Amino acid sequence: MKKMLATLLAVFTLLTCGFFSDCSAEKTQPDTDAVWETVGEAYIYAFPLVLTDATKTLSTNTDGTVASRAPVNQFNHAKKLADASFRTVVTPNVDTVYSQAWLDIGAEPMIYVLPETDRFCNVQILDAWTNTAAVLDTAGAYAIALPDWEGELPDGVTRVDVPTATVWSIARVVLSGDEDLPHVYAIQDQMQLLPLSAYGEEGRYTAPQGRYAKENDFVPIDKVLSMTPDEFFNTANRLMQVNPPADADEELLKKLSAVNVGAGMTFDAALLGEDAAERWKKMLQGLRATLAADGAKYAQKLGQWRYYGKPIGDFGTEYTYRAMVALVGLGANTVDVAIYPKTAVDEIGAALNGEKTYTLHFASLPPTLEGGFWSVTAYGEDDFLIDNPIHRFCINDRSAFDLNEDGTLDIVLSKNAPENTANWLPVSDGGFHLFMRIYVPDMDALETWQPPVIREQ
Repeated sequence: MKKMLATLLAVFTLLTCGFFSDCSAEKTQPDTDAVWETVGEAYIYAFPLVLTDATKTLSTNTDGTVASRAPVNQFNHAKKLADASFRTVVTPNVDTVYSQAWLDIGAEPMIYVLPETDRFCNVQILDAWTNTAAVLDTAGAYAIALPDWEGELPDGVTRVDVPTATVWSIARVVLSGDEDLPHVYAIQDQMQLLPLSAYGEEGRYTAPQGRYAKENDFVPIDKVLSMTPDEFFNTANRLMQVNPPADADEELLKKLSAVNVGAGMTFDAALLGEDAAERWKKMLQGLRATLAADGAKYAQKLGQWRYYGKPIGDFGTEYTYRAMVALVGLGANTVDVAIYPKTAVDEIGAALNGEKTYTLHFASLPPTLEGGFWSVTAYGEDDFLIDNPIHRFCINDRSAFDLNEDGTLDIVLSKNAPENTANWLPVSDGGFHLFMRIYVPDMDALETWQPPVIREQ
């Protein structure tokens, strides 16, 4: 009898809810705060993918008449180091000359030929999510292919699988001053990039001409951060169709599907409520702080410097860390290739400012393994290189600096030039920060090495 009464009560409730709107509204009213929490997770998850695509769009936006760009599946060989006018990627490296290429391996593998060299030269192969799929550091021919590609490779060609159709290859060739540029050009001239179907027929292969569109001239990070919710998530959904998420992302993707974020889905901003524009703006304004707070747990201390350790460059499911690295330094290496210690304060913890003059003191130079090198580069508050009258953006182990009599090194950090400029690293007239790059670091020696300190003069 009790069971029958309970059943009748349940039926009555359903019937009355069908007639009275207050009841049905209570049942179907979405939890806006919960939606925004999921949207925030979705944004952090997809941010590196969308930023990579924006960077690719700019970098390949050329019909052959725009310098420093190249069409898809073709090399963009830099002919000089980055300077203060460079705005493609934040915190650019000024130790090495880049040879970059954006590959589309959806139709067939691309063959990358790396020549023998007399210096540090490696090729970082990144997928569309900013994970390092491989590092090519030995001369040879490599087939960059999707994992499910089936076919025969020519003798002597090594297969390298990348899980996404979009691939970013970054070759870094170390440079010892402008007089060394001809040697770098010779290495670039010997690099080859062509479809598998054209391999062995290089003399008859002609790369397709690219296309230029004025609307694709933008600063990638500004472009992404200015996107509306619809623009951002529908771009991500489209990109995920050809650049599939990793298997390890399955659990998160089930959650994100509730707000229509996933391969082939269509995002609808109506989910976000009436104050969507204001909440979206607020979320983006707090993005850097949100990412920095979470990323802090990956920071490794090196005196007054901090650098980001594993799993940088091979992030797995550390989505917030991946987004943070994309925001501050897209295309970062794994720690076995390089570490990037950063500081924005002096030895007493005061923020660095170009209105003051500082000494950066090295008791000993950074430890590297064979073939390694180091540098210190200054950046403004916008994360780009600082314009200065002598066009010097870093001091490195190849610079003509003067050591002290005891073998230590003092670098002058100031807006205005000192009397002797040999050890001068120009900085901005406002806030600035430094990156110390150590390539092929001796990680064992770093444990006891005394890092440099910054003292106000």
